[in-house]
Order: sequence, then structure tokens, then C-alpha cells
Amino acid sequence: MSEILKSTGCCEPFNPEPWQEKEIKWENKLFVKDHVTSFLHIPLNMGKKVVKNMALIEKAGAKGQQLMLTDEKSLWGSDIYIDATREVAGAKMATISGTFLTKVFEGPYQNAGKWAAEMVEYVKSKNKTMKKLYFSYTTCPKCAKAYGKNYVVLFAEIE
Repeated sequence: MSEILKSTGCCEPFNPEPWQEKEIKWENKLFVKDHVTSFLHIPLNMGKKVVKNMALIEKAGAKGQQLMLTDEKSLWGSDIYIDATREVAGAKMATISGTFLTKVFEGPYQNAGKWAAEMVEYVKSKNKTMKKLYFSYTTCPKCAKAYGKNYVVLFAEIE
């Protein structure tokens, strides 16, 4: 990053470089899992769910990377996976295993469909087949505005 951004105290500034066009392998990577209610893919209670789960993670001393994956399962809801370093009391835990291609996008959330289509083409360009797609929203909307950038990382699980 060319300039040092001052933390908002909420979400840390995001450095896209480590996530841009990488191949990542996970074996039973641990996450806190929760469900978010949506209306036409617009999350209605994501902030509450993230705050609740982050409090549980911090209380357990299990804070990992600033990483949260979203599985946009339907127009009406999505599952969120928040990185954790150990089991968290009071939280539903899940693991994710697989090989993923990542790509960083920047812009308004309304571009998500365009980004997903671009990710499909990126995976094809690597002669891979996509099994599943996760979105990683790197900061909350308020912090994205404060930092002047809204980065979203797409994680394509490949066969």
C-alpha cells in the first residue's frame, strides 16, 4: 500500500495484494458460522451477526485474520464464515477445506453479479472448474467509505 491509512477502530485497512490472483489451499480451516437474512441478496442483519460473533471470538481469544466469507445461498439469506483460530464457546463452528482461486475487486456492492461473472471467466482462464463461490467483504460499509475503497475478494473453490 502506498499510503498508510489510519484505522477506524472498527475494520482494519485492507491490503489487497496478498489476495490478488492467488491459489490457496485449506485443510479444515476453522470458522465461526452464522446465517444472515437477506432480501434480494441485500443483507438485513449482517452487522448484528458480525458484531455478536466477533465479540464471542474475541472473548475466546480466537481472533484470526480479518477474513469473513459469505456464501450467497439464495435471494433470502446467506451463510457467513468468520475466521477463528480455535473453537469458540457459544458459536456454531464450521471448517472449510479445498483449493481456491482468489481475485480482488473494488467498487460498489451492486457490481457483485459482474464480479461473479468475471470470476467464472478467470477460473476458466486457469483451465479449472469452479465448484463454489464465496464473497469476502473486507470492511463494513462505514469503514469502506472512511478508507475510500470497497474491496471484495472472491474465493472460487476449484476441482
